[in-house]
Amino acid sequence: MTGVNDIRRQFIDFFEKDDHTHVASSPLVPLNDPTLMFVNAGMVPFKNLFTGVESRDYKRAVSSQKCVRAGGKHNDLDNVGYTARHHTFFEMLGNFSFGDYFKDRAIENAWNLITKDYGLSKDRLTVTVYHDDDEAFNLWRKISGLPEDRIIRIATSDNFWSMGDTGPCGPCSEIFYDHGDHIFGGPPGSPDEDGDRFVEIWNLVFMQFEQMQDGSRVNLPSPSIDTGMGLERIAAVMAGTHDNYMIDTFRALINTSVDLTGVKEEGDFKASHRVIADHIRATSFLIADGVLPSNEGRGYVLRRIMRRAMRHAHLLGANDLLLYKIVPTLVAEMGTAYPELNRAEALITETLKLEESRFKDMLGRGLKLLDK
Repeated sequence: MTGVNDIRRQFIDFFEKDDHTHVASSPLVPLNDPTLMFVNAGMVPFKNLFTGVESRDYKRAVSSQKCVRAGGKHNDLDNVGYTARHHTFFEMLGNFSFGDYFKDRAIENAWNLITKDYGLSKDRLTVTVYHDDDEAFNLWRKISGLPEDRIIRIATSDNFWSMGDTGPCGPCSEIFYDHGDHIFGGPPGSPDEDGDRFVEIWNLVFMQFEQMQDGSRVNLPSPSIDTGMGLERIAAVMAGTHDNYMIDTFRALINTSVDLTGVKEEGDFKASHRVIADHIRATSFLIADGVLPSNEGRGYVLRRIMRRAMRHAHLLGANDLLLYKIVPTLVAEMGTAYPELNRAEALITETLKLEESRFKDMLGRGLKLLDK
C-alpha cells in the first residue's frame, strides 16, 4: 500500500517539477475571509489572488491544505464515522494557476499524474464536464483517449463552480474512479450516483468568467485554474478500497483506540472507533492553530467535536481518560508534514485531559440524577 505521506509528497513533487511554488498549508482559521469559520477548501488561502485584490511573486502554486467542515454550509459532523468518506478534518491537494496556464495544461497534468505517477488504470476512470463546455470535452478526448461515453456532460451546478453570488466562476471537470460493480452505485449523472462505486477524486475548476450583479457573466481578463483532490480519497483508491478509514493514517489511529479500550472494531463499536480517529485529528489541528474550547464561535464547534469523540469513548466503555493517549500516534503519523503538531503536542494533550475530565464529571452527575 502507498502511504498517505508518500502520496502527498508525490503530488507536491510533481507540480514543483512543473514550476509550481509549494505553498505551505494555511492555518485552519482563515486569514483573509471573515465570512468563513474555518478554511474548508484548498483555494481559500488564494481567494484574493483569484479576485485580483492581491498579487504574489508566483503565477503557479501547489499545496496540501488543512480543511475542516463541521459547521455552516459544509457540516459533515453527524455523518462522520458512519460513512466511508465523511470527515471533519481532511487534506485538500491542489494545483493553481493565477492567469498563467488554463484548461489544456490542467487536464494534461491531472491525467499524467493519476495514470502515470499514481498508476491508476485508465479503464477505471470517468470524467465529467459542464454540459456546454465543448473545449474541455474535446481536450479530454484528445489528451486521455477516453471514449465519449466516459466523458459525461453534466448540466447542473455540480459542474459549475462560483465563489458567491458575484465574482469569479466557471465550469469544472471532475475525475471519478470506478471501484467496480461489486459496490453499489452508478456513474455521475445517473440515479444511483450517490453510491460508493464511483468516487470523485479530483475537481478541476476553470475560472473564466465573472458573475455580475445583474446576473450576466463576462470573461475574466486572465482565466485561472483551481483544483482540489481529497488526499484521503485518493489514498483509499490507491490502497484498493472505497473506504477512507482503511488508509494507513486512520488504521494507526483506530488500532491505538482499539488497543487502549480493548474493544474490537466491529459491530456497533466500529463507528465509535472511527469517530474518535477522525475527531482526534480535527481537535488536535484546531488547537495547534490557536482554537481552544469555549461556548461560542469556533471554540464551541471545537468543543462539540471533542464531546462527540468523548461520548463515543464512553460508549466503548473507557473508564479512564482516553483521547489524549492517542495524540502521540497522530503526531507520529502527521507531525513530519505538519510540524505545528509537534510544537503544540503538550497543549493538545493538556486541553484534551481537562475537557474529558469535565465531560466525565458532567456525565457522572447526569447519571446520578437519572438514577434518582
